Amino acid sequence: MVKFIYQVAIQVFAFLFRFVAPFNHKLKLGVEGRKGLLNRLRTSFAAQAAGRPVAWFHAASLGEFEQGRPVMEAYRNAYPGHFILLTFFSPSGYEIRKNYTGADFICYLPIDTPGNAREFVEIVNPHIAFFIKYEFWFNYLRELRKNGTYILSFSSIFRPGQIFFKFYGGFFREKLRYFNHFFVQNQASVSLLAGIGITAASIAGDTRFDRVRAIVSNAREMPEIGRFKGNKQCLVAGSVWDADMQVLIPALNALTGKLKAIIAPHEIKDHEIAGWLSKLNGRSILYSEVTAGQDPEGFDYLIINNIGMLSSLYRYGSMAYIGGSFGAGLHNILEAATFGLPIAFGNKSYHRFQEAVDLIEKGGAFAVADGNQLLKTLENWAGNQEEALRAGNVSAEYVKSGTGATDLIMEKVKQAMG
Repeated sequence: MVKFIYQVAIQVFAFLFRFVAPFNHKLKLGVEGRKGLLNRLRTSFAAQAAGRPVAWFHAASLGEFEQGRPVMEAYRNAYPGHFILLTFFSPSGYEIRKNYTGADFICYLPIDTPGNAREFVEIVNPHIAFFIKYEFWFNYLRELRKNGTYILSFSSIFRPGQIFFKFYGGFFREKLRYFNHFFVQNQASVSLLAGIGITAASIAGDTRFDRVRAIVSNAREMPEIGRFKGNKQCLVAGSVWDADMQVLIPALNALTGKLKAIIAPHEIKDHEIAGWLSKLNGRSILYSEVTAGQDPEGFDYLIINNIGMLSSLYRYGSMAYIGGSFGAGLHNILEAATFGLPIAFGNKSYHRFQEAVDLIEKGGAFAVADGNQLLKTLENWAGNQEEALRAGNVSAEYVKSGTGATDLIMEKVKQAMG
């Protein structure tokens, strides 16, 4: 019965997806990107793959892509003759990484209807499939198993409250049983899976550690950012939402002249940025104005009004604030940690992120409830550089100690490939 409800629900979802798209830019991109996709796969994908073994990597969005990137690149090095397909569910991943050179073919994932899944797997015929962290689509998993595809999940993490572990979660547990192996982030996940009869699971950790360690050596030098910072201490506020800025703005206003800040929104909304600028006391400049030739020296706040450069900005920071935790969920703190920065974030929704819990326990990160707590934290780091350095070293060592997941995954892949 639940299976039938799912199939009906996915059809309704597909209809609503198309119906609402004209009124939502993000959804519109997703609908337009899927138009005629299966036909394109039958022609251009088939011609490009030309009988080569196909490895399919699926990422929900940009964050999961970054998580999967080390494994994709390791796979490419190990099997240069194979064809790599990369799919995204969300436009925020596809639109930014559609030109990524590490994959041979990049597209959206068609909605998980039985017909779409059957046709997609028939066309692609993947030898091996990787699902990065989440995204357990029933019809795709069922068709992959019928196809004889080896199915892996990596960097996944499970919690007791998830539906897989509820008495009524039988249908959802069935989805997990299609996988050949899970590489999870912690022992709790292994134990939860074992409790529902899934023993093909092992701890590899989080592949983001491997990714962010590589970022240090590949981070771009940006002289204009160095010119903005000058010899002042600088906060990098990464992936912030309006809820974060309501906490950040009072703290920054109290520190005007003592601390510079680079502010990188999670989504670029001009009207929202304009509202922030009107509330900040110091002098602000947009990054687009800098690239147009305006000198950033002497400004207090630099607003990054583009996407894709945040990971390289942390090298110019003295401390970091990471957004998202006053909303749906904390964004990536490891990019800041790998540069040895002390880190602050909201105290509302960070608990399901293992790295946040770990770094709070170790003293490299701090959760703040409001602007007053954030102000005290920033004042402490700005006024006590020894304390800021200690917390930053904890962050850097934590990332260093967490690397190696990619190698563990690739050992399993090589065994499966024979």
